[in-house]
Amino acid sequence: MKLLDQWCAVQGVPGTDRAMSTFPAVICLPPGELLLAYRIGSTKDSDDEAIEVCRSLDGGRTWTPPERPFASVLDGVRGSLKVLYWTRVAPDRLLACTMWVDREAWPGQPLFNAATEGCLPMAIAIASSADGGRSWGPWDRVTLPREVGPPSLTAPLLVLGPGHLAMSIESNKDWQDASPWMQRVVHFHSRDGGRTWPECVVTGEDPSGRVFNWDQRVAQAADGCLATFTWTYDSQDKVYRNIHRRVSGDQGRTWSPPEDLGITDQAGHPAVLADGSVVLPWVDRFGDRSIKVRRAASLTAPFAAASELSLYELPTPPASGRQSTGELLADMGVWTFGLPFACALPDGNVLVLFYAGEAGQLDIRAALLRP
Repeated sequence: MKLLDQWCAVQGVPGTDRAMSTFPAVICLPPGELLLAYRIGSTKDSDDEAIEVCRSLDGGRTWTPPERPFASVLDGVRGSLKVLYWTRVAPDRLLACTMWVDREAWPGQPLFNAATEGCLPMAIAIASSADGGRSWGPWDRVTLPREVGPPSLTAPLLVLGPGHLAMSIESNKDWQDASPWMQRVVHFHSRDGGRTWPECVVTGEDPSGRVFNWDQRVAQAADGCLATFTWTYDSQDKVYRNIHRRVSGDQGRTWSPPEDLGITDQAGHPAVLADGSVVLPWVDRFGDRSIKVRRAASLTAPFAAASELSLYELPTPPASGRQSTGELLADMGVWTFGLPFACALPDGNVLVLFYAGEAGQLDIRAALLRP
């Protein structure tokens, strides 16, 4: 692969509620319009966080002024929007799926409780647009089983067939719950276009509770094959393991055993190209302290080391020292780079968006790659 160019797509504004631009997600709409969503706030975890949206007609070089079309109030409760993903289900119909955080239940508290490893109440909500994302209907809250706990949304909704959607959800514990965290990732399936989600398939779990499967990203090939890429954490040794891949050839009903890709540590959203090849971005926080990408010939093929490119390197080292799992989760707010999202463009190139910057300002940055 070749790195063609890099630039700043969205600039944070220090000292304001737009200081921290993070968590980008982009979709390419025919004939090539890009729709970008990203989270903004005064800090990386704040009750003033919201989702901004902008468009590009030139491959991400320039963007329209940001808009905030999505309300942070859900069912009458004041909250914040942490992340939002797009899914195209028809030529002009889009779904916006968001992870909403309840900011009234525990006022002034951060998302994660370092003492219990629990988190604030959260919910998943979906809005629909019939005009390519130019206007949106109200939020529709997704009803999920109580045992999931506060749900984390880790990927865009998948379209598996007419009316058949799948949603990747990571389980969490309630804020005050000090019991052992039996973390897992599940895919909920809807057969009625997202109105109900009765089917549940576990896609990442350690029954012993030792290994956590975090931030599971999902890729879908043109032939329907699915692959997940999971950030793997060993809660006993307090270390990150390599990214693990699982593959499904039956619309997510069954999954292969986890495969160690030899890449550390947090996967970003992959791009699947027209020829079936895959570009996987990831974040190496504790090794090279960088954001990198590799390419594979298919969802099941190796990611060759020879294809590796570095998109960003942290100029200063992070704080050292072993932390408890709760402390580690609470400290996610101090990281100044991460969460790359790759998108295949109509010209065959790949656009990768990620956040990076300094303690008081984070920007959304772009990298253009030629596979």
